[in-house]
Amino acid sequence: MRIVRVANFVAPRSGGLKTALRHLGAGYLAAGHESVLVIPGPEFRDEQTPQGRVVTLPGPLVPGVGGYRVLLERRRLATMLRTLRPDSIEISDRTTLRWLGRWARREGVASMMVSHESLDGLLRLFGPASGRRIGDVLNRRTAQEHDRIVCTTQWAANEFERIGVPNVVRVPLGVDLDRFSPSRHSPSMRARWATPDDVLLLHCGRLSPEKKPRRSLAAVEALRQAGVRAVLVVAGAGPLRQALQDEAAERGLPVRFLGHVSDPAELASLQASVDVAIAPGPVETFGLAALETLAAGTPVVVSAESALPEVIGTAGRAAAGEGPAYAEAVLSLLAVPEDERRARARAQAEKFPWSASVAGFLAAHEAAVGMRRFRTATDRAQRHP
Repeated sequence: MRIVRVANFVAPRSGGLKTALRHLGAGYLAAGHESVLVIPGPEFRDEQTPQGRVVTLPGPLVPGVGGYRVLLERRRLATMLRTLRPDSIEISDRTTLRWLGRWARREGVASMMVSHESLDGLLRLFGPASGRRIGDVLNRRTAQEHDRIVCTTQWAANEFERIGVPNVVRVPLGVDLDRFSPSRHSPSMRARWATPDDVLLLHCGRLSPEKKPRRSLAAVEALRQAGVRAVLVVAGAGPLRQALQDEAAERGLPVRFLGHVSDPAELASLQASVDVAIAPGPVETFGLAALETLAAGTPVVVSAESALPEVIGTAGRAAAGEGPAYAEAVLSLLAVPEDERRARARAQAEKFPWSASVAGFLAAHEAAVGMRRFRTATDRAQRHP
């Protein structure tokens, strides 16, 4: 099977989508399939990589979002897809690439949309009062235009299942259990940011409004007001970085902003060496960074509004509300003996190997191909009774 994957908003250096695309592509190859990824970039490129062939088409930068690009030239993308002759296309953007479902139907190609974001959640944060109704209309259209919708958690699937969409399948993402491991724990890494008496916290993720990074700062402030020597390390970049740095300085909070950590080994060591991580985003549909932190043996406090409570299970805590609720959740985790909380975190992460994700995605592709063949045969029969 030739699987062509098309994605917009792929971070130039890192990010959950970039990680997922890399592991899934490598898994498809290992399973004997052909994998092609089409993404936007500054210029045309066509190269062979460990995740298969990667074709980069020129796409403009999206202003104010930190380097994301999009494929806007529909004719050029459609021409490339016809040249690639896919058996199935995997689409990773529900907004700018939704038209590919209609294109695939006209071309007789199977299509699978991966729901990496929640319209319910985004409209709840930024949309009008009628956001749910708007989201329902768009989600129904998306489901009608694609053979399969893949959601990585039940939380993400709920907005489709609520309106009776029949072609939704749930397939969790995975984690690299070798790269992210408790064995990466490093006393010297910890000593860079904290004394032995400090509680070292980590916020790992993009610093953008929908991720609610101010909740992590507020958690540190609440902990220190309660007499806890909390220190926060922030690994990630984004449009809010300067504002957050200024706010932390004005409030006298011990927050260390690292920016983008480009060395994977360094990031894995950091995740294994802190006491607790905070993932406060309320619209996360899976949360790869949180899962990677669990694999490193560190428990995570997550937003109760998001999908992450499904992912962390009993290895972390879900906080409902703002900073003080996160501080209480951190204290609850610290009350658990360190060896026990780190063992729980690792055990939970081991439930999510990439091999299971690859198998689930491939099964969804095979189902999409079967459905497309059936629909094509039905259409022909109706045209020529």
